Amino acid sequence: MTDAIPQAAEINVAVVAPRDRLMDAATRLFCKNGINSTGIDAIVSEAGTAKTTLYKIFKSKSELVEAVLEAEGRTWRGWFIAGIETGKTPREKLDSIFPVLKKWFGEEGYYGCVFINAVGEHPKDETRLRAITMAHKSFVLSHIAGLARAAGAAKPDFLAHQIGLLMDGAIVAAMVTRDPAVADAAGTAAQALLDKACGRAVARRARRSALQGDAAALARESLSAVD
Repeated sequence: MTDAIPQAAEINVAVVAPRDRLMDAATRLFCKNGINSTGIDAIVSEAGTAKTTLYKIFKSKSELVEAVLEAEGRTWRGWFIAGIETGKTPREKLDSIFPVLKKWFGEEGYYGCVFINAVGEHPKDETRLRAITMAHKSFVLSHIAGLARAAGAAKPDFLAHQIGLLMDGAIVAAMVTRDPAVADAAGTAAQALLDKACGRAVARRARRSALQGDAAALARESLSAVD
């Protein structure tokens, strides 16, 4: 959610700590231009700090990259979960996943997922960024699995993984095509998965409730006959 960060012209540099200025600048540049394409000189110029200040705070560009990913992850997760939690029921919350993503895709500053982009542009045997990315994804999928479980899915973790794959595909497709409507296609696919996984559970509960009701009615009839 890079749009949540004020543009450089809106920031009163005099009252913002150097670390915050560096983080804001690095986030904007990494998201827009890529990590490897963004040099330290560009970051300190954007932040209005000295290069020595950056290395005093972060020690290296790699440490700055990790700090940006951690911060962006917290911001995005907070925004995403708040967005889907507006639904009244677990199913409504699950149904709102792709409408929420569509709003993100339509923002002027949408550059895709910072985690997918970071892993994509680094060596495939790099472990630290992959670990940060997996921690982020695990948090999101765990929340979705909790909603799936509450919605009655028999295999909530598997359903969350399926939805997560649709989310990743939509995020990349929206970045490539610049078309927010890819969220609609992914959302339709998610609806089918949710209907299959959760609809049957609802039907089973309805049948069980009906059977329990029938049993209770028979018991009442039996008691009436005895009386």
